[in-house]
Amino acid sequence: MSRTILVTGGATGIGLAVARRFAAQGDAVTVTGRRPAPLEKAAEETGARAVVCDHTDPAALERLLAELPASVDVLVNNAGGNTDLDAAPDGGLASYAAAFRANLDANLLTAALTTKAVEDRLAPGGAVVHIGSIAAARGAGSLGAYGAAKAGLGTWNLDLADVLGPRGITANVVSPGYVEDTEFFRDRLSDERRAGLVDATATGRAGRPDDIAAAVVFLASEGARHITGQVLEVNGGAYKTR
Repeated sequence: MSRTILVTGGATGIGLAVARRFAAQGDAVTVTGRRPAPLEKAAEETGARAVVCDHTDPAALERLLAELPASVDVLVNNAGGNTDLDAAPDGGLASYAAAFRANLDANLLTAALTTKAVEDRLAPGGAVVHIGSIAAARGAGSLGAYGAAKAGLGTWNLDLADVLGPRGITANVVSPGYVEDTEFFRDRLSDERRAGLVDATATGRAGRPDDIAAAVVFLASEGARHITGQVLEVNGGAYKTR
């Protein structure tokens, strides 16, 4: 049976891979993002419906609701990224605060606002999956705000799982390590840094967007109906748990 899927930040990278996987199963997919051109390209490739939306903006989310179906089976909160890579603070407290808040908005508030916006439309037996990061456990350097935001996402999800659980809706986080073929590093990743990230894995390779997409699709599947409130690490063993 076809399901309705919403993938935020679904125009490129991991989000696009997720949209592609769900669409290949015959699901009706909506992808969102801030840039019309990549969204249109993603829609042409996957057959998904594309809607421009800034998920940090409550008004934009209100407008998005008018474009969504009455019932949403799966919500994938993928929108985000390390905003430290977009602008460097000038050293003042005001600049530091703005840079820190930018990461919180992009990586935590987007997920919280979007989930709240569609909460009443989430179908019983559905799933919410957030895209976290290895930085939540290991830090991300620079200001540290990106890792803090992703760590906050995992903690917030604990309560979300309790809220949605009585309706049979699961809530989990997929936490990637280094994933190639995305826009995350803005084409500024040096060969030396890339080699270091790959060397840190047990599998000896970089992650791929489809590695993360496969984990997301599993958590939204019938086989994962009793898995909730969890963080699934998908990093090739760069960060190990027990």
